[in-house]
Amino acid sequence: MKFIKNILIGFIVTASLMSCVDYLDKETDTELTLPLVFEDKTRIEGWLANIYSAIPDPYWGYTNTLGWEILADDQTPSERWRQWGWKVIPYILGEWTPNSDWEGNYWKLLPQCIREANIFLENIHPLPAQGISTKEVEYMKTECKFMKAYYYYLLANTYGAVPFDPDYIAPTDFVLSDLMKGQAPYYTVIDWADKEMLEASKILPPKYTEARKYGRVTSIMCLAVRARMLLFAASPLVNGNPDYANHKNKDGENLFSTTADKTKWAYAAQACKELIDAAEAAGHKLYTEKNDDGTIDPFMSYQNLFLTRYDEGNTEILFARPGGSEYGEYEKHATPAASGGSGGLGVTQSLVDAFFMENGLPINDDNSEYVETGYSVSDETRDNTVWDTEVNGGAISKKNTYNMYCHREPRFYVTVSYNNSYFTQEKRVFNFFNGSADNPHTHDAPQNGYLIRKKISPDLNVKQGTYKYRPGIVYRLGEAYLNYAEALNESDPGNGDILVYLNKIRERAGIRQYTTGATDDNFIHVDLNDQAEMRKLIRAERRVELSCEGIRYDDLRRWKDDNGKAAICNVMGTNGTFVKYNLEQSTDNDEKNNQIENSNKGITFKEGRDELFPIPTSEVTMSNGSIVQNPGY
Repeated sequence: MKFIKNILIGFIVTASLMSCVDYLDKETDTELTLPLVFEDKTRIEGWLANIYSAIPDPYWGYTNTLGWEILADDQTPSERWRQWGWKVIPYILGEWTPNSDWEGNYWKLLPQCIREANIFLENIHPLPAQGISTKEVEYMKTECKFMKAYYYYLLANTYGAVPFDPDYIAPTDFVLSDLMKGQAPYYTVIDWADKEMLEASKILPPKYTEARKYGRVTSIMCLAVRARMLLFAASPLVNGNPDYANHKNKDGENLFSTTADKTKWAYAAQACKELIDAAEAAGHKLYTEKNDDGTIDPFMSYQNLFLTRYDEGNTEILFARPGGSEYGEYEKHATPAASGGSGGLGVTQSLVDAFFMENGLPINDDNSEYVETGYSVSDETRDNTVWDTEVNGGAISKKNTYNMYCHREPRFYVTVSYNNSYFTQEKRVFNFFNGSADNPHTHDAPQNGYLIRKKISPDLNVKQGTYKYRPGIVYRLGEAYLNYAEALNESDPGNGDILVYLNKIRERAGIRQYTTGATDDNFIHVDLNDQAEMRKLIRAERRVELSCEGIRYDDLRRWKDDNGKAAICNVMGTNGTFVKYNLEQSTDNDEKNNQIENSNKGITFKEGRDELFPIPTSEVTMSNGSIVQNPGY
């Protein structure tokens, strides 16, 4: 067994040194031993960097590799892209089994990173001559402890209950039973991760002054992940879900709580507030850009939030993935094929419908002034932004734009490229009608009549392969505000902070805020004590503000909301005949099925099953009964 263990360690060392970030010496030395690795600063930093390497990519990772975006009801790619490795697309179409090949592969990948963190913790020591002080060792160890907790949270978030052995490296003797660990109850993992993250937040600094440490774990990052984790843990999916009442491990333990515990919402609210207070004390704030008169420019603020680096003043970022984000692939797939892109990464009609109107009301409100048919007769401009002249060709929306897209709130225009919207890179408008340059009616065409615009730089040039660097934002302060408002509404309905933090988001968005007073030109009346109404408003704000950021899928799952994608837009239309359809109303003989066949219907949750990923069949088989499959599979 000692020989096998040495082979395992040698493999981990070699793999670590070959897969780290750019600053790492790329020399492959098969004679390396652990003592040699941990006597060299460069290799130590490389090992640590490799522990970080499984942090999800907020661009291509959320869209393709992990699929969080398209598994929800925000983004929609071409169905035919599955032939080029989009392994998550079959899941969306209902082709999901324990034998499915998911590229995220958390079940295998994350335990490997956890073991590497344990090896690091066991071997790291000060090297004063090389600049690794005792304090630096304490920080690195704490980073590893956080990363272990973070990866266990991702495992539990994906699969529910998972095998749990946080200090495991390798068995000292080859005893098969050492490898046959069953699942621990969900809250066993979450409670442990909670303590580890909170403890780490008390040791690490809130920020680093050294540029080379950008992206390293801070106390704020620890609190941010902890708050998100506890919000999920308080939600109906895992907190008293009757669908999991009989889901037990091999020892007969319930893997999820059988009754809802309302105190978990209060605990989540407390964690969210602790994060907000610590983040704001450390100088974090919502990213805004101002007009000459000092007012917020909502268009430029929301657009550049995702394009501006921390060192350029974007202190809304709480957790960043500094390297390896494939934003080039993301932007390429959101650019029409005729302009050098792949042209099929769009958004759903249901997301389009979710955005508020210019007056801050949802489109289904009788006073929203929403018009779904016909075309605008003039260009639309607004006084509170320079976005129209600096980015969007001189108007918010152009004359002859479908009325559905006119007089919408600023975030809509920053998020969605629609027919007749401005294509900044080529200084023209998009033409998504069937057979046009931007819709050649192939798999490389907008499958739903739209392309994603959010997080796309106006300075990109796909034809030349020119992409502007921007941060990979995993967590930002805007989410923290909305998380707090939700947790507070569930634990303490009527609390005034609910509107305070909901309105901070709407103020930056440039739309009317909510008030318990009368509706007027600046405010919209709401009943703060009506928990159901406030829940609806908070969820509507999350849908818009956090769209296409890898969050919606978790929201749908944890709320047990199986609505999925309710509507598509008929991109088969010509000469202005866009029509909205409900998927459930389609028939086999209906012409619109040509569109539905090539569009992304969105996963239809089978209640009690699809909210959790299936455990790979190979893992269940190898466990010899120690691992129990998730319900419904």
